Amino acid sequence: QVQLVESGGGLVQAGGSLRLSCAASGRTFRAYAVGWFRQAPGKEREFVAAISWGGGSTYYADSVKGRFTISRDNAKNTVYLQMNSLKPEDTAVYYCAARSTTIRHHPGDYDYWGQGTQVTVSS
Repeated sequence: QVQLVESGGGLVQAGGSLRLSCAASGRTFRAYAVGWFRQAPGKEREFVAAISWGGGSTYYADSVKGRFTISRDNAKNTVYLQMNSLKPEDTAVYYCAARSTTIRHHPGDYDYWGQGTQVTVSS
């Protein structure tokens, strides 16, 4: 079992930055791939970024590539999403999710989810 708690969301102006954190419980967290997803009102949950269990592989949605960076610190059981050059279209609830073994891009492939953190980017 893995429990995930996101933090770091908030209100920011366009062009600003935020860093989201995903804190996990469970001593086997380092064995899990972690993804960040987001969901805007009236839209489906979409993939944002993911990182392999060891941190050696990362993947990004085209819409955030070059602006967002995912990283993890397994000693702290935490995964981060650094978001720079934020745009109003980045406004959404951001969720982290975990799954054993390899990275996947589809939300349905993830077993554990956090409660989400709101990110609002004003124009």
